[in-house]
Amino acid sequence: MIDQPAMQTLLKRIPYATVLGVEGVLIGKELTLKMPYKDSNVGNATLPALHGGGISGLMEIAAIAELIFTTQSSALPKPIGINVDYLRRGHPKDTYARAIVFKQGARVANVRVRAWQDDYDKPIATMHGHYLTAKRDA
Repeated sequence: MIDQPAMQTLLKRIPYATVLGVEGVLIGKELTLKMPYKDSNVGNATLPALHGGGISGLMEIAAIAELIFTTQSSALPKPIGINVDYLRRGHPKDTYARAIVFKQGARVANVRVRAWQDDYDKPIATMHGHYLTAKRDA
């Protein structure tokens, strides 16, 4: 079961989550991560647009968090391969990400993540990742 204190404890274990200012939000039973707008997350001030590394970092953190809660493991999963599709410009505003474990094998998990801003159905980026997961804690 996902709860707010467990989510905050997990995010503190991921240094990049602190750098980006990522916060956990529970919407029903779904884990959603929020990257609040910060000037330091802007990659192109002329447009302005969020930095792609910040967007992909948010999505990777969402994948890791979802895997931790799905597998009930205390070990952080290790990325094997990650593909990111940038679909639209990330505007200078709050950005959200939600992951789903698409397939969980004995040691490898397939995770898909969507990042959006105003409308869940209009993602700014998607990610498909494979992660090596630890066996469940005894």
